[in-house]
Amino acid sequence: MRPSVASTLLGVAVLLACTTEDGAFPGCPARGVAVSSGVRALNRLKNRVAAPVAQDIDSAVTLAALLAPGDDRGRWSERRAATVVGYVRDVKAGGVETANCFAKTPDHRDTHIELVTDPQDGGQLPLIVEVTPWWRRHAAGRGSHWSTDSLRSLLLGRSVRVTGWLLFDTEHERQAENTAPGRAGNWRATAWELHPVTGVEVPAHSP
Repeated sequence: MRPSVASTLLGVAVLLACTTEDGAFPGCPARGVAVSSGVRALNRLKNRVAAPVAQDIDSAVTLAALLAPGDDRGRWSERRAATVVGYVRDVKAGGVETANCFAKTPDHRDTHIELVTDPQDGGQLPLIVEVTPWWRRHAAGRGSHWSTDSLRSLLLGRSVRVTGWLLFDTEHERQAENTAPGRAGNWRATAWELHPVTGVEVPAHSP
């Protein structure tokens, strides 16, 4: 028996819903596997797949502005994106987290890139920018290699220009100097990130 038009359309709708809901990677929705509504909303921001356009870029956002001291919870807007230039102090795999459905394989985890303004200042706390699994897969489709190992080999110790969506990661505000000043163990200057990173460039003059 041939399926009805209605059932066929329903099947297409379900397929499209599943496809557009994929976030980090196929089978892992944009909301991840978070339990609370707040973290699900945060994960959807982390797993954005739209690239920012020129009108989305906040020109007031620079690396120095993001690293400026003071309680910065309301300093920027998560509806905006930014392009910043800085030196890469470290590149490493992110943790196992709800946004990526607790995936443990490297390509299904975020890549953390630490940016500082002064490569000679070893005590400067960095800005964290993150490459997500979806954008890694998207880059591969354009012939770019955004695995953690590839990015580390390409970027470590160099000046880079990074574009991405602004995100205040509430899960890390207790490890950020701007929102937990003086706390022992702080490993970042701010809970603001560029997350997801949608573009990475190494300027021609970069060492």
